[in-house]
Amino acid sequence: MLRPSRTSWLLLSTLMLLVACGGGDAPGGDGPAVDPEQVVAGPAPIRLYIFDCGTLVIADAGRFSLMSDETSTLELSVPCYLIEHPEGRLLWDAGLPDEWAARSPFAQENGTLTTVERTLAAQLEELRITPADIDYLAMSHMHYDHSGNANMFAGSEWLVQRPEHEAAFGEAGGFFDRSLYGDLETAETRILDGDHDVFGDGTVVIKSAPGHTPGHQVLFVNLVEPGPLVLSGDLYHFPENRQLKRVPLFNFNEAQTLDSMDLIEDFMSEVGARMWIQHDSAAYALLRKSPEFYQ
Repeated sequence: MLRPSRTSWLLLSTLMLLVACGGGDAPGGDGPAVDPEQVVAGPAPIRLYIFDCGTLVIADAGRFSLMSDETSTLELSVPCYLIEHPEGRLLWDAGLPDEWAARSPFAQENGTLTTVERTLAAQLEELRITPADIDYLAMSHMHYDHSGNANMFAGSEWLVQRPEHEAAFGEAGGFFDRSLYGDLETAETRILDGDHDVFGDGTVVIKSAPGHTPGHQVLFVNLVEPGPLVLSGDLYHFPENRQLKRVPLFNFNEAQTLDSMDLIEDFMSEVGARMWIQHDSAAYALLRKSPEFYQ
């Protein structure tokens, strides 16, 4: 499908504001003329697309500090997100590697059943978008199910917290796989030391939330519908982790994780945002997927 240019999108937005300020009168009606200088611009129009970037079915909920009877499923969704803003495009999380689609489903050594049914590249192509069209890449953290296609976006500006960058190219173990994101080492990179307003207007804000990994972060997106929301990264995996405030055994720092949970929950209360737990497969199943979008 044809994508509107940034200029045409802004013009359309302005026209919609002008019509709205005219009191709902039809064109050519008897309503008062609209003075463009009196129009107060609202937040920039943005769109949020959700991509299917795989599925994980874990073998044991105990690794997530949950008993088997405390969660209704062992399935974890793996989404990626595209945010379109008049000033650029941001990809949030890069999912499981596209190349895994050829051998899906398969079991990892830890027993996790892993499936990639649709590649991220194909879903971008459906929108007539190439990796070169992505201005910014930001991942909640560098674990393999969030950075699987990171190398595809080495031409984008990478937005990463300083401790995560240091861990990614240092001695990080666990679920860090440098082969999945190694090309980013020479990419244009913006090192973050805390929160970052991506487009400078408050609509898309990276929030530092360390603990799961050294430089874990979440994303605030101020949409009109369904309203302001926070994309969780791995601050939580299951709804029960949030309800019971349980920290997975494999987190980098439990105390940091608990502090980040409190910080982000307080932030959401202040701004009236809801949270989308990215790995919550039941909630994810109800969301509109690309090429549909939220805005």
